[in-house]
Parts: sequence; structure tokens; C-alpha cells
Amino acid sequence: MPLPKLSAVSVMLASLALFTIPAHANLSPQQSAAILKAYDGSDPADFKQFIDKLANSELAKADKLDETLKAYLAGKPLGAEQQNEINRLLGLYTRIKYGKAATETLRELVEIPTFQVEGLPQHENPEFHKIADKIKALAESFGLEFRNIDNRVYEITLGEGKEVIGIHAHADVVPVNPDNWKLEDGTRLDPFKVTLVGDRMYGRGTEDDKNGIVVALYALKVAKDEKLPLARQFKLLVDTTEETSGDAIPYYFARNATPDYNLALDGGYPVVIAEKGYGTVMASFSKRAGEGKGAEVINLTGGLATNQIPTTSVATLIGDHPADLARRLKKAGNEYRKANGKDFKIDTVVSGKQVILTVTGVSAHSSSPQSGVNPVARMLDFLNGLGDRVPLKHNHITDAARYAADNWGLDYLGNKLGVGFKDDFMGPLTASLTYVGLDQKALKLAVNLRIPKGKPIDTIKDELADKLGDWARTSHTSVAFEYTLDEPMYRNPEGEWVKALLDVATENLGLPHEFGTSAGATSVHDLPNGVQFGLSMPGVKYTGHNDNEFKTVEQFMLDLQVISEMVARIGQMPKL
Repeated sequence: MPLPKLSAVSVMLASLALFTIPAHANLSPQQSAAILKAYDGSDPADFKQFIDKLANSELAKADKLDETLKAYLAGKPLGAEQQNEINRLLGLYTRIKYGKAATETLRELVEIPTFQVEGLPQHENPEFHKIADKIKALAESFGLEFRNIDNRVYEITLGEGKEVIGIHAHADVVPVNPDNWKLEDGTRLDPFKVTLVGDRMYGRGTEDDKNGIVVALYALKVAKDEKLPLARQFKLLVDTTEETSGDAIPYYFARNATPDYNLALDGGYPVVIAEKGYGTVMASFSKRAGEGKGAEVINLTGGLATNQIPTTSVATLIGDHPADLARRLKKAGNEYRKANGKDFKIDTVVSGKQVILTVTGVSAHSSSPQSGVNPVARMLDFLNGLGDRVPLKHNHITDAARYAADNWGLDYLGNKLGVGFKDDFMGPLTASLTYVGLDQKALKLAVNLRIPKGKPIDTIKDELADKLGDWARTSHTSVAFEYTLDEPMYRNPEGEWVKALLDVATENLGLPHEFGTSAGATSVHDLPNGVQFGLSMPGVKYTGHNDNEFKTVEQFMLDLQVISEMVARIGQMPKL
């Protein structure tokens, strides 16, 4: 999911029951599980052989599938519900036939470290050239058309026809701090190697969003191999800047037609029709020499990107008596933890003449701050509240701490500043202190906003500017603010295509037959007929921007199954 334009998503599903459960349901998750169990480990030559074996089994008779299967094998016309059953079975076949191969492909893509390198555009980064070559070789071996649009977007095409369905995924990932990639038992993980622990596949990109690239490629491969009579084209569009500048997709659309329908495999199930707007308030505090008496904070770190809540925030302090300074900080830290929930840690270490102060929280995607524990907010609030217990010289870092504590605090709903509001479907505005950057000139401190519908963007921006401007004047603090706010997306879902998507996801995954909303914005945010279609489950913590990011094997197999069925069903529908 994105940085200046988020992606994605941690998904919060709200209840909007626009459709009731259909009178006739396709194969249930239980029926599908029975078929998977019976054919696990088999290697059918093709879909027809798979159907032939299933047609002669007790499973087909028990599930009353035998009539549909026999009609299919005989080449007879199928009714709409029969065709949907065949599409579901194609999804199961894809999982059985290509599950291991798809897992290996995911492993290969994760091993290519496609994160932003400062000062180097993504399209010039050799790692992106490497992943482009990998995807090209795979697509062409699958018989799919591949185009590399100036190393910005990789386009994979299947089918013909006037209508085009865009499937959106992205090859870039958020940065990592390798030191934080370790399990509770002390096991260290390599962020750019898939490590299987139990059912979890750990690795950067397993959840966000190289899994989306993989399942889409294999779904298109099966549609191609089985010569499905597609009524329209599919274009898999692999973005390279979704987590950073967000300029690759606009670059592509300035030179290519926009698909008629757009599905992001970079959000949540079942079908997400609303995305909060993405916003950033960037505060810049010019460096200044320390004034007054006491210890001095000389460095501060926290976060690698504005769209992720990090695991740690680290401050470096100097004082006349480092051991005593560390002792007093530790005592104050224990008191602060007792007063603020104890769900985080504050540690001090003496290093020569310096004291290293570390606040450890729980990493999360910034679109769902409630699922993490923000160490940046706690570090700044703690420093600001030390007072006479640990006197600090006043400098640009303490200015930032006072700004954070006075205006944002530990609240992630904007209530302390008085800008909070809520939409009944999309949920509340959220505001998270996510990033601290310190260079030779200034300290930059970012607040990441996720904005629901219900209030004009210009009004929100004016409120922020007025309140923060008043604070700067009354506190006599030199600070410069930059505001970047994007409109939320809300779609009124219409058409048979979106009903079909809802059927495919809810029936396979056992979810309520309701549309959802997301706090994360994806590349379909501003595109026609754009929705999220997976790949994360509602109610399950999204790990995409976290340390120790992972995807479970079972969910990856379900994604492969669901996306394959979706391509078959949406591709063959007479009318969308």
C-alpha cells in the first residue's frame, strides 16, 4: 500500500448490506475443502482431467455436482449457475495444480529488494530492472503479452475485446530496519528471504504486494491454458511507485488507455468500495543550538516512511554524568509506562558519553494505528513531559516534542487538536505520528492522516492550518508546515460485475455478503469502476508495512483460488 497516496491497507469492513445472500449458493468453503483434501498432492494434466476424475467420484454425487460436470465434459451448454460452479472448480484446480509453483515464484520476487533508494528514481534502480526481467520471463513463459513501460509500469495482457479489466498490483515495498526483524524467541529473519515458520511465510512483500502479482499471473496463465472464451481483455498493471511518489501509474495512463474496470489486489476482501483519503502534515523545525541547563537530545529517529508505524524510536542524549542520566531516564520511563498502558517499553543504555533512549512499541500500517503501539508518539510525549526530573536543554528536538505532545499526544483520532470526525460507514479520521527525519538543516516530523468522507478537504486543511498556526504563535515556536491532503474515494457499486465479485469472495471465504471500506488508498483510488478485491481478510491484522511482515500459506492458497475463479467468471460474463 502507498506512501504519499497510500495503498494499502489495513482494511476495516463496515456493514453495508446492499445485497442479500443469493438464493442459490455455489460450492461452500466446506465443499471446496473436501475436494482440496481429496486431491491434495495430485498433479492433473489439465482442468479437463481434473473434472473427469471428480465427475466419477463420490464427492460429485454427494454435492450434486455430477450433472454439471457431465454436461461440461460433453460440451453441452451450461446454465449460469452451472457455469459458476465450473469457475469455482477452476479456482480449486489452480490451487491444486500451481500452489507449489506460485509459492516458489513469490519466494523469488521477495528476494529482489525493491524499496526506494534515496536519490535514485525507481525506474533507474537496478533492482526494479531485475524484477521486471523476472516478471517478463514468467509472463512470456505463460503465453501472456508483456510490455515494460519505461520501467515505470509492467503490463501483462490476456485476451481481446473492447472492454478492458485492469488488475492492479505493485512491485515496490516499504523500507525495512533489519534489526527489528526477529521473532519473540529471538530467531532473526532476513526481510528479503521467505522464511516459513509454521503456516507463516515471513518476508517483505509477502503481504504487500508481491503476492498480488503472483496470484494474478497464475490466474491469467490458467485462463490462457484452458482457452477460456473471454469476452474482454485483462491487463495486469504492476506499479513501481505505489509506496513512494505514486507517479508511475499516472505516467502510464498519460500514454495508455484507462481500463473500463479496475481491481486492486492490494487491499481487503470481500469488495471494498470506499477508501479514505491520504494526508500528511509535515512539520519542519530548523536546527538550533541547545539553550538552558540540563542534558541535551542530539539525535532522534523513528520510522522509515510516513505510511508505517515503526517498532522503535531512538533518542541520543548527552550530559555531564551519563550513568546518572540513564538512571533518571529509566526511573521516569517506568513511571511513564505505568501511567500510559504498559504496552510498550522504554530502555536506556550508556554508550561512552552518550545515553541511548529507546521506546519500543508495535509496528503497524499507518492506516490502522489502533492495531499498533506508536513508539514515535510515546517518545515525543515522554521527552516533553520530563520536566524537572530530567531537565533538558531547549533545541529543535524539544521543540518537536512539545509540538507533538501539545497537538497530537497519544491520541490517533485528532481529538487533541480538535480536528476529529467520523463517517458511519468509513469510520473516523486517524492521525498518526509516523516519521522523524533529521539532517544538517532541520528535523522533519510527519503526521499521517486517513480521511473519511463527510467534510470537504479544503475545510480540513484550513482547520489544521488555523489550529497549528495558533499554536506556533502562542508557543513562540519556529516551525514550517506543509499539508498534503487527498480526497476520499466512495463508490456506489452498480452492475453485475461487482455483484459477481462479492459472490466469489464471500462464498469462498465464508464472509458476510457486504461491501467494505478501507483506511488505505490504492492505485484505483481515482480510476473508473475501481474497487479493492483482496488480498487481506477483514478482522485480521494487516502486516504489510510491519516488521516481520508475513502471509500465511493457507491465505496465499485461498488468494490463488479466488483470483483464478474471478478471472474466469468476470472474463466470461456476457455483460458487466
